[in-house]
Amino acid sequence: MQKYIGTGVALITPFNEDYSIDFNALTKLVNYNIENGTNYLVINGTTAESATITKEERQQIIACIVAANAGRVPLVLGIGGNNTAAVIADLQSTDLSDISGILSVAPYYSKPTQEGFYQHFKAIATATDKDIILYNVPGRTAKNMVAATSIRLAKDFNNIVAIKEAGNNMQQYLELIKNAPANFSVISGDDDLALAITLAGGSGVISVIGQAYPKEFSTLINCGLQGKNKEGYEIHFKMMEIIDAIFEENNPAGIKTVLKELAICNNQVRLPLVKASNSLHDKIAAFVKSF
Repeated sequence: MQKYIGTGVALITPFNEDYSIDFNALTKLVNYNIENGTNYLVINGTTAESATITKEERQQIIACIVAANAGRVPLVLGIGGNNTAAVIADLQSTDLSDISGILSVAPYYSKPTQEGFYQHFKAIATATDKDIILYNVPGRTAKNMVAATSIRLAKDFNNIVAIKEAGNNMQQYLELIKNAPANFSVISGDDDLALAITLAGGSGVISVIGQAYPKEFSTLINCGLQGKNKEGYEIHFKMMEIIDAIFEENNPAGIKTVLKELAICNNQVRLPLVKASNSLHDKIAAFVKSF
């Protein structure tokens, strides 16, 4: 049986105006998502601004989300990087007792060969018994992990159970779905392709926009899982504008602007990211008001 089916969301990290973490807003966001159909939560991904979160803050964030979740949905924790030994040390020094699986990004900046990708994830998979979700996002890492490498890993390691594919490459998605082992989940990391990928046989999404509109987006994904393409695309077409808008400048400035307009948190981000421009803010505010 596949795991991590349906709608997962890559949670933001809400900040106060002084850049400290707003734990009240984070608790509110977790409850809002679980109460409105989100199937699992991803902690410390790119959308959480993990690059500017300290290790101490990460532990505080995990504790806050674990408490708010109260065992209701599975929790996935982002632990990855381009120093394999450091990733393994992080895995082995982090309390994972409340964590169902690890989302581990393909090594960025270093641009390894396909064999390098394989050996990196082999080392991680053999260092833990936790579920591993591979994360391929070539737009951020500067190198694509091809479908054949991901499938090789899926077949060779039982705890490599899924991939979050985020290359916005339909052909690569279809190769993964076609060749994936029975218990391996192909998860869309692209909100704009999530319905199409799910209809094609994918397992759902790890979404950014889903945390702002969990009821609508989880309904969309459930339509995909049930083969209800007409109903699914009715929702998709309504959300196309906001999905494009939140990625127009940078992530998570866009989604934080949506969440501000929904009165869940403010839109503060840490440098080197900056808040959405006034024009984008106005566009997002108009959408939220009319949706």
